[in-house]
Amino acid sequence: MLHRDFGRLCQLVREYGHLRQEDMALLTGLSQAFLSMLESGQRRLTNIDRIIVLLDGLNAPVDIAGPMLRPVPAAPSAPLRTAS
Repeated sequence: MLHRDFGRLCQLVREYGHLRQEDMALLTGLSQAFLSMLESGQRRLTNIDRIIVLLDGLNAPVDIAGPMLRPVPAAPSAPLRTAS
């Protein structure tokens, strides 16, 4: 089974971008406490919605994240028709 280490991903992004966990929390919408546990290996990121939030917040390219792990754009709403 393929294991994706999102804690290591966060750590590498932070180091490369010279970011604090608080900065990552603002970017991703995940709490600083959760990111800390994720990076230390105390928690794992397995919830698909949270994975999407993380990857979207990091603006991860589709070729890295894969199209299934990208947010679905909202469908344009149909124009309202008035009753005559």
